[in-house]
Amino acid sequence: MPAVEVVEQAGFTAIEARDADEAVVLLESLSDITLLFRDVNMPGSMDGLKLAHAVRDRWPPIKILVVSGKQRLQSSDLPSNSCFIGKPYQTSALVDELRSMAGSPLSRVATSAGE
Repeated sequence: MPAVEVVEQAGFTAIEARDADEAVVLLESLSDITLLFRDVNMPGSMDGLKLAHAVRDRWPPIKILVVSGKQRLQSSDLPSNSCFIGKPYQTSALVDELRSMAGSPLSRVATSAGE
């Protein structure tokens, strides 16, 4: 199931970004993003892990959920207030993690189309 559908199934509003650069532009323009949901492997000037660290530095309150089917990350690889889930993942487990991290169902979650 695409990431956007999972985010919406969890009850959140998904805001899509094609790559890391677009994600940064969205975060600069929207002050109500509560969670960033990204794959490690993504196009743009930085991968999902570098984006996660950049987001932590610029927007400390935003929670970060990183997924990958090619890499296995340890908590020491991730910035604070973030979580890693390996692919393939159970949609129900991912929905539970999104709800746990983002909180309010009125939250907006930045994600990408193709995860």
